[in-house]
Amino acid sequence: MKNHSLILAIAFSLLPFLSFSQNDKSLLDILGEEETTEYVTNAFKSPRVINSHSIEMLREGVLDFRILHRFGELSGGAYEFFGLDNASMRIGFDYGVKDNLSVGIGRSTRWKELDGFVKYRIIQQSTGKREMPFSLVWVSGLTYNGLRDPYPGEDITPSRRLAYYHQLIAGRKFSEKFSLQLAPYLLYRNFTTGSLDPNALYGMEVGARFKLTRRVAVVGDYTFAFNRFPALLSENPLSLGFDIETGGHVFQLHFTNAIGMNERSYISDPNRNWLKGEVRFGFNLSRTFQLKKVEQW
Repeated sequence: MKNHSLILAIAFSLLPFLSFSQNDKSLLDILGEEETTEYVTNAFKSPRVINSHSIEMLREGVLDFRILHRFGELSGGAYEFFGLDNASMRIGFDYGVKDNLSVGIGRSTRWKELDGFVKYRIIQQSTGKREMPFSLVWVSGLTYNGLRDPYPGEDITPSRRLAYYHQLIAGRKFSEKFSLQLAPYLLYRNFTTGSLDPNALYGMEVGARFKLTRRVAVVGDYTFAFNRFPALLSENPLSLGFDIETGGHVFQLHFTNAIGMNERSYISDPNRNWLKGEVRFGFNLSRTFQLKKVEQW
Protein backbone atom coordinates (compact mmCIF):
# COMPACT_ATOMS: atom_id res chain seq x y z
CA MET A 1 0.00 0.00 0.00
CA LYS A 2 2.86 2.29 0.85
CA ASN A 3 4.46 1.53 -2.52
CA HIS A 4 1.25 2.49 -4.35
CA SER A 5 1.07 5.77 -2.48
CA LEU A 6 4.71 6.53 -3.27
CA ILE A 7 4.18 5.88 -6.98
CA LEU A 8 1.10 8.12 -7.10
CA ALA A 9 2.97 10.91 -5.30
CA ILE A 10 5.87 10.75 -7.79
CA ALA A 11 3.47 10.70 -10.78
CA PHE A 12 1.58 13.80 -9.61
CA SER A 13 4.81 15.64 -8.94
CA LEU A 14 6.00 14.97 -12.54
CA LEU A 15 2.76 16.03 -14.24
CA PRO A 16 3.71 19.71 -14.66
CA PHE A 17 7.04 18.79 -16.25
CA LEU A 18 5.41 16.26 -18.58
CA SER A 19 2.88 18.86 -19.77
CA PHE A 20 5.65 21.40 -20.39
CA SER A 21 7.65 18.91 -22.44
CA GLN A 22 4.62 18.28 -24.62
CA ASN A 23 4.04 21.97 -25.21
CA ASP A 24 7.18 24.09 -25.44
CA LYS A 25 5.15 27.21 -26.22
CA SER A 26 3.40 26.96 -22.84
CA LEU A 27 6.76 26.79 -21.11
CA LEU A 28 7.98 29.83 -23.09
CA ASP A 29 4.84 31.70 -22.04
CA ILE A 30 5.44 30.80 -18.38
CA LEU A 31 9.01 32.12 -18.62
CA GLY A 32 7.81 35.27 -20.37
CA GLU A 33 9.55 34.44 -23.65
CA GLU A 34 7.85 34.25 -27.05
CA GLU A 35 9.21 32.82 -30.27
CA THR A 36 9.82 35.66 -32.74
CA THR A 37 10.11 35.92 -36.53
CA GLU A 38 13.58 36.73 -37.85
CA TYR A 39 13.61 38.21 -41.37
CA VAL A 40 16.55 37.41 -43.62
CA THR A 41 18.36 40.46 -45.04
CA ASN A 42 21.39 41.23 -47.19
CA ALA A 43 20.88 38.43 -49.69
CA PHE A 44 22.35 41.05 -52.03
CA LYS A 45 23.99 44.31 -50.97
CA SER A 46 21.99 46.41 -53.42
CA PRO A 47 18.49 46.54 -54.96
CA ARG A 48 20.27 45.59 -58.21
CA VAL A 49 22.50 42.60 -58.98
CA ILE A 50 24.29 44.24 -61.94
CA ASN A 51 21.75 44.87 -64.69
CA SER A 52 18.75 43.21 -63.10
CA HIS A 53 16.69 44.02 -60.01
CA SER A 54 17.50 41.94 -56.92
CA ILE A 55 15.20 40.73 -54.14
CA GLU A 56 16.65 43.41 -51.83
CA MET A 57 14.53 46.46 -50.99
CA LEU A 58 15.33 49.95 -49.74
CA ARG A 59 14.27 50.73 -46.19
CA GLU A 60 11.48 53.25 -45.68
CA GLY A 61 12.67 56.81 -46.18
CA VAL A 62 15.95 55.86 -47.91
CA LEU A 63 16.97 57.55 -51.17
CA ASP A 64 19.43 55.60 -53.34
CA PHE A 65 21.38 57.77 -55.80
CA ARG A 66 22.86 55.51 -58.48
CA ILE A 67 25.42 56.20 -61.20
CA LEU A 68 25.95 53.45 -63.78
CA HIS A 69 28.89 53.89 -66.13
CA ARG A 70 29.82 51.59 -69.00
CA PHE A 71 32.78 51.97 -71.34
CA GLY A 72 33.41 50.71 -74.89
CA GLU A 73 34.46 47.21 -75.91
CA LEU A 74 37.82 45.82 -74.78
CA SER A 75 38.27 44.48 -78.33
CA GLY A 76 38.85 48.09 -79.49
CA GLY A 77 42.44 47.60 -78.39
CA ALA A 78 45.03 50.23 -77.48
CA TYR A 79 43.75 52.68 -80.14
CA GLU A 80 40.44 52.96 -78.24
CA PHE A 81 42.29 52.61 -74.92
CA PHE A 82 40.52 49.24 -74.52
CA GLY A 83 37.12 50.93 -74.54
CA LEU A 84 37.85 53.75 -72.10
CA ASP A 85 37.65 56.36 -74.90
CA ASN A 86 33.92 55.68 -75.20
CA ALA A 87 31.27 55.52 -72.52
CA SER A 88 27.55 55.54 -71.81
CA MET A 89 25.83 56.08 -68.48
CA ARG A 90 22.61 56.10 -66.50
CA ILE A 91 21.74 58.24 -63.48
CA GLY A 92 18.91 57.08 -61.22
CA PHE A 93 17.07 57.91 -58.01
CA ASP A 94 15.32 55.10 -56.12
CA TYR A 95 13.25 55.72 -52.99
CA GLY A 96 11.88 53.45 -50.28
CA VAL A 97 8.24 54.49 -49.78
CA LYS A 98 7.82 51.64 -47.29
CA ASP A 99 10.08 48.73 -46.36
CA ASN A 100 8.20 46.60 -48.88
CA LEU A 101 7.58 49.26 -51.54
CA SER A 102 10.10 51.21 -53.66
CA VAL A 103 9.88 53.48 -56.69
CA GLY A 104 12.59 54.76 -59.01
CA ILE A 105 13.35 56.95 -62.02
CA GLY A 106 16.39 57.20 -64.26
CA ARG A 107 17.83 58.61 -67.46
CA SER A 108 20.28 56.92 -69.84
CA THR A 109 22.50 58.53 -72.46
CA ARG A 110 21.79 55.61 -74.81
CA TRP A 111 18.64 56.50 -76.79
CA LYS A 112 18.23 59.35 -74.28
CA GLU A 113 15.79 57.06 -72.50
CA LEU A 114 13.79 57.89 -69.41
CA ASP A 115 12.72 55.00 -67.21
CA GLY A 116 10.70 54.41 -64.08
CA PHE A 117 9.61 51.45 -61.97
CA VAL A 118 7.56 50.30 -58.99
CA LYS A 119 8.89 47.44 -56.86
CA TYR A 120 6.88 45.54 -54.23
CA ARG A 121 7.98 42.75 -51.92
CA ILE A 122 5.22 40.16 -51.56
CA ILE A 123 7.04 37.70 -49.29
CA GLN A 124 10.27 38.00 -47.28
CA GLN A 125 12.44 35.04 -46.32
CA SER A 126 12.26 34.43 -42.58
CA THR A 127 12.89 31.96 -39.78
CA GLY A 128 11.44 31.42 -36.32
CA LYS A 129 7.74 31.76 -35.57
CA ARG A 130 6.93 32.35 -39.25
CA GLU A 131 9.21 30.34 -41.51
CA MET A 132 9.44 31.32 -45.19
CA PRO A 133 12.15 29.67 -47.33
CA PHE A 134 12.39 32.43 -49.97
CA SER A 135 11.58 36.03 -50.87
CA LEU A 136 9.19 37.05 -53.64
CA VAL A 137 9.30 40.49 -55.29
CA TRP A 138 7.25 42.04 -58.12
CA VAL A 139 8.61 44.79 -60.40
CA SER A 140 6.78 46.78 -63.11
CA GLY A 141 8.39 49.54 -65.14
CA LEU A 142 8.42 51.54 -68.35
CA THR A 143 10.91 53.34 -70.62
CA TYR A 144 10.51 56.28 -73.00
CA ASN A 145 12.77 56.82 -76.03
CA GLY A 146 13.81 60.48 -76.01
CA LEU A 147 15.63 60.74 -79.35
CA ARG A 148 14.30 63.42 -81.69
CA ASP A 149 14.05 60.99 -84.61
CA PRO A 150 14.78 57.46 -83.37
CA TYR A 151 13.63 55.72 -86.58
CA PRO A 152 13.96 57.98 -89.63
CA GLY A 153 11.03 57.66 -92.01
CA GLU A 154 8.70 56.24 -89.34
CA ASP A 155 5.82 58.09 -87.73
CA ILE A 156 6.92 57.78 -84.10
CA THR A 157 4.17 59.06 -81.83
CA PRO A 158 4.76 59.42 -78.06
CA SER A 159 2.97 56.12 -77.36
CA ARG A 160 5.20 54.27 -79.85
CA ARG A 161 8.25 55.41 -77.91
CA LEU A 162 7.12 53.48 -74.83
CA ALA A 163 8.10 50.01 -73.63
CA TYR A 164 6.89 48.17 -70.53
CA TYR A 165 8.19 45.29 -68.44
CA HIS A 166 6.90 43.09 -65.63
CA GLN A 167 8.96 40.73 -63.53
CA LEU A 168 8.50 38.30 -60.65
CA ILE A 169 11.70 37.67 -58.67
CA ALA A 170 12.03 34.61 -56.41
CA GLY A 171 15.25 34.40 -54.40
CA ARG A 172 16.83 32.80 -51.37
CA LYS A 173 19.82 33.49 -49.16
CA PHE A 174 21.15 29.95 -48.71
CA SER A 175 23.95 30.95 -46.33
CA GLU A 176 25.92 34.00 -45.21
CA LYS A 177 28.01 33.59 -48.35
CA PHE A 178 25.65 32.49 -51.14
CA SER A 179 22.38 33.89 -52.56
CA LEU A 180 20.50 32.95 -55.73
CA GLN A 181 17.42 34.30 -57.53
CA LEU A 182 15.30 33.46 -60.59
CA ALA A 183 13.11 36.03 -62.31
CA PRO A 184 10.72 35.34 -65.20
CA TYR A 185 9.89 38.54 -67.11
CA LEU A 186 7.78 40.01 -69.90
CA LEU A 187 8.99 43.00 -71.93
CA TYR A 188 6.59 44.70 -74.38
CA ARG A 189 7.67 47.37 -76.88
CA ASN A 190 5.03 49.44 -78.68
CA PHE A 191 7.29 49.75 -81.74
CA THR A 192 9.80 47.35 -83.31
CA THR A 193 11.72 47.49 -86.57
CA GLY A 194 10.26 44.39 -88.25
CA SER A 195 8.22 41.18 -88.05
CA LEU A 196 11.27 39.16 -86.95
CA ASP A 197 11.58 41.36 -83.87
CA PRO A 198 8.48 40.60 -81.75
CA ASN A 199 6.86 43.33 -79.69
CA ALA A 200 6.70 41.02 -76.68
CA LEU A 201 9.82 39.31 -75.38
CA TYR A 202 9.64 36.91 -72.47
CA GLY A 203 12.30 34.94 -70.70
CA MET A 204 14.20 34.34 -67.48
CA GLU A 205 16.85 36.17 -65.48
CA VAL A 206 19.29 34.47 -63.09
CA GLY A 207 21.22 36.39 -60.45
CA ALA A 208 23.74 35.19 -57.87
CA ARG A 209 26.07 36.52 -55.18
CA PHE A 210 28.98 34.84 -53.38
CA LYS A 211 30.61 36.65 -50.49
CA LEU A 212 34.42 36.52 -50.45
CA THR A 213 35.18 38.75 -47.45
CA ARG A 214 33.18 41.00 -45.10
CA ARG A 215 33.18 43.78 -47.69
CA VAL A 216 33.73 42.07 -51.07
CA ALA A 217 31.43 39.73 -53.01
CA VAL A 218 31.32 38.22 -56.51
CA VAL A 219 28.03 38.91 -58.34
CA GLY A 220 26.60 37.96 -61.70
CA ASP A 221 23.39 38.01 -63.73
CA TYR A 222 22.29 36.45 -67.00
CA THR A 223 19.14 37.24 -68.99
CA PHE A 224 17.70 34.81 -71.53
CA ALA A 225 14.92 35.70 -73.98
CA PHE A 226 13.01 32.59 -75.07
CA ASN A 227 11.58 34.07 -78.28
CA ARG A 228 14.44 36.27 -79.51
CA PHE A 229 15.26 35.85 -83.22
CA PRO A 230 17.80 34.51 -83.80
CA ALA A 231 18.17 32.98 -80.33
CA LEU A 232 21.97 33.16 -80.10
CA LEU A 233 23.67 32.80 -76.72
CA SER A 234 25.96 35.73 -77.49
CA GLU A 235 22.97 38.07 -77.84
CA ASN A 236 21.82 37.55 -74.28
CA PRO A 237 23.37 39.79 -71.62
CA LEU A 238 25.84 38.17 -69.26
CA SER A 239 27.47 40.31 -66.56
CA LEU A 240 30.07 39.41 -63.92
CA GLY A 241 31.52 41.70 -61.27
CA PHE A 242 32.55 42.54 -57.71
CA ASP A 243 30.59 44.40 -55.04
CA ILE A 244 32.83 46.45 -52.73
CA GLU A 245 31.32 48.05 -49.61
CA THR A 246 33.00 51.32 -48.68
CA GLY A 247 31.24 53.00 -45.79
CA GLY A 248 27.97 54.58 -46.89
CA HIS A 249 27.96 53.26 -50.42
CA VAL A 250 28.45 50.14 -52.55
CA PHE A 251 30.94 50.33 -55.41
CA GLN A 252 30.65 47.70 -58.13
CA LEU A 253 33.15 46.81 -60.87
CA HIS A 254 31.90 44.56 -63.64
CA PHE A 255 32.31 43.22 -67.17
CA THR A 256 29.36 42.74 -69.51
CA ASN A 257 28.41 42.24 -73.16
CA ALA A 258 25.39 44.58 -72.78
CA ILE A 259 25.47 48.26 -73.72
CA GLY A 260 22.16 49.37 -72.23
CA MET A 261 21.43 49.82 -68.53
CA ASN A 262 17.64 49.65 -68.40
CA GLU A 263 15.39 46.65 -69.02
CA ARG A 264 14.23 47.68 -72.50
CA SER A 265 17.78 48.19 -73.65
CA TYR A 266 19.75 45.29 -72.21
CA ILE A 267 17.01 42.73 -72.91
CA SER A 268 16.04 43.71 -76.48
CA ASP A 269 19.05 45.52 -77.99
CA PRO A 270 21.68 43.38 -79.78
CA ASN A 271 24.37 42.37 -77.32
CA ARG A 272 27.89 41.34 -78.17
CA ASN A 273 29.96 38.14 -77.93
CA TRP A 274 32.09 37.37 -74.87
CA LEU A 275 34.18 34.83 -76.81
CA LYS A 276 35.28 37.51 -79.30
CA GLY A 277 36.34 39.93 -76.61
CA GLU A 278 33.31 42.16 -77.26
CA VAL A 279 33.02 42.88 -73.56
CA ARG A 280 32.69 46.20 -71.79
CA PHE A 281 34.13 47.27 -68.46
CA GLY A 282 31.87 49.32 -66.24
CA PHE A 283 31.07 50.38 -62.71
CA ASN A 284 27.95 51.06 -60.67
CA LEU A 285 28.05 53.45 -57.72
CA SER A 286 25.27 53.52 -55.12
CA ARG A 287 25.02 56.15 -52.36
CA THR A 288 22.11 56.08 -49.91
CA PHE A 289 20.61 58.94 -47.88
CA GLN A 290 18.11 58.65 -45.01
CA LEU A 291 15.56 61.33 -45.87
CA LYS A 292 12.80 60.32 -43.48
CA LYS A 293 13.10 59.53 -39.81
CA VAL A 294 11.37 56.23 -39.12
CA GLU A 295 10.29 55.28 -35.62
CA GLN A 296 11.68 51.97 -34.38
CA TRP A 297 9.27 49.76 -32.51
